[in-house]
Amino acid sequence: MEKNKDEQIGLMDAISIGIGGMVGGGIFAVLGLASDLAKGGTPVAFLFAGLIALLTSYSYAKLSRAYPDKGGTVKFINKGFGISVFSGGVNNLLWISYIVMLALYASAFGSYAPNLFSLTGNEFVDSHIYATAIVLIASAINYYSVVIVGKIESIAVFIKLVILIGFVGVGFYGLQSSTHLDQLSLNHWESPISLVAAGMIIFVAYEGFELIANAAPNITNPSKNIKRAYFGSVIFVITLYILIAIITVGSLSFDQVKDAKDYVLAEAAKPMLGQIGFTIITIAALISTFSAINASLYGGSRVSYELSEDDELPHQLTYQFWNKPIGLAITSITTIILVNVLDLESISTSGSVGFLFVFACVNYVGYKNRKEIKGRGSISLIGAILCVIALVTLIINQYKDHLSNILIAIGIIVFCFIIELTYKRVLDK
Repeated sequence: MEKNKDEQIGLMDAISIGIGGMVGGGIFAVLGLASDLAKGGTPVAFLFAGLIALLTSYSYAKLSRAYPDKGGTVKFINKGFGISVFSGGVNNLLWISYIVMLALYASAFGSYAPNLFSLTGNEFVDSHIYATAIVLIASAINYYSVVIVGKIESIAVFIKLVILIGFVGVGFYGLQSSTHLDQLSLNHWESPISLVAAGMIIFVAYEGFELIANAAPNITNPSKNIKRAYFGSVIFVITLYILIAIITVGSLSFDQVKDAKDYVLAEAAKPMLGQIGFTIITIAALISTFSAINASLYGGSRVSYELSEDDELPHQLTYQFWNKPIGLAITSITTIILVNVLDLESISTSGSVGFLFVFACVNYVGYKNRKEIKGRGSISLIGAILCVIALVTLIINQYKDHLSNILIAIGIIVFCFIIELTYKRVLDK
């Protein structure tokens, strides 16, 4: 069947989908967290996380070429493990991880917005009001028109990339006169395990490349362009994140990073451009997090719809509510609850644990189905092993000082499988 010309996606458009998915709210939300944890080794932490994303993108490229489907990751998991309690649990985790990401983006929006306009004079209260309000606004837009969501994404991707690339250009010029450049030296790096753990906590900043999988059926010249889209977008974002990390650590003292952890990228613009720079980056953060919330609400509701169609969740999730899948309302409400209950580090940890688990499974599917997808099983196997090692490292590191974060993350995984097991048992009766 021939593709509708209006629905065809060229190489640059596909790369834009990957870049837009990664450079959403993640870098604005987790940069301060990474800098606080890894200190001078922050660029290395972003490199570690990026390498795992790059290896995983290989499996995604091969699976997207062999099984092009708008269901993306959901379909890959089902191809590898069949329709079972395990595949259902993993796919449920994917949906919940989308919700966790939404909470992360909303939390970032809530952290940056009070710097432009305070509502109550209390930063904590303001951040929660803004975080809740932006989810409600994005939900309303999703209910009104998916076309509007797409237009917002196109404009937002352009604006945030122009601003971030401009930040990098001005930032490197400003580093020449910085008094904090020595913080990037080896003696200011945390231990190797801490660097890996820091990279894994902020792994959520890379997960967006998987959105290319949902667009795979419409990508032109798929035999070449699918692979190029994944690798091109991931390599570009790795480079961008490392450069931003270098500028941030080289421009601010560690105390300044800690004090402005939730909006550190805006703070890093101050030494170079003063309050104007701070305001520009803050506006970029608000645009980016808003667009990420907009797109992720749509993506999350699609995941729940796909799961329901495959009988991995109740078929009622295919029903319409205000002319949209009911999963959109559930995703919105759950996001609002999470962003008002959990702190930034708990949200980031839970999101990273969820996506590392899912990506380990996708890499394993790439290895298991290597002959069918004509892939190099060794690359997918290495990707799966590294995801597992990264996951274990993250759990061990967080267990020492942040046990509650790990308990929340593991609790989410267990909950996803319990829900699936319970549903399958009810179906069998």
